[in-house]
Amino acid sequence: MTQKDIAEDIRQAVETLRKGGIILYPTDTIWGIGCDASREEAVQRIFALKQRDESKSMICLVDSADRMQRYLRRVPDVAWDLIEYADKPLTLILDGAVNLAPSLIAEDGSVGMRVTRENISKQLCYRFQKAIVSTSANISGQPSPANFTEISPDIIVGVDYVMKCRQNDLSKSAPSQIIKLELDGKIQIIRK
Repeated sequence: MTQKDIAEDIRQAVETLRKGGIILYPTDTIWGIGCDASREEAVQRIFALKQRDESKSMICLVDSADRMQRYLRRVPDVAWDLIEYADKPLTLILDGAVNLAPSLIAEDGSVGMRVTRENISKQLCYRFQKAIVSTSANISGQPSPANFTEISPDIIVGVDYVMKCRQNDLSKSAPSQIIKLELDGKIQIIRK
């Protein structure tokens, strides 16, 4: 794809997000289903599409650590170092979530957030200027797709916009590392 094609693909995805739609998009890990993380109706559509129990949380992607602060009452100091020095995608589970759709916030008040460094998802988050839900593009209980060719047709037809970027990329991607940080300084590694 040319830079112009990529820019148009991102523009259409952002327009869909702004209208409350859901998208299928490449992330810094695997392909994801996303929506505006502040719109409860859109989040509920993703739960329904994935046939996922609402008690199972979904994470949010942002383009910068600064933007992440909009969605948390307080970010533990160690989070900044972890984000800066992470050598692979890192999802942080942080307490004190605010300004998000209620069903994205766990019972304990936490939310999973990841600052994406991958070009397409970073541009998408930057252009949208808000957090975007990022959950694997699969029906709950089925394997996560390693690339676009492994995504179920049910998922593809169930979203409002399918990004064209990276559809031909057949490289295998892995899910992010997950670390839970508590305000009292406790650190728990959920997934390496």
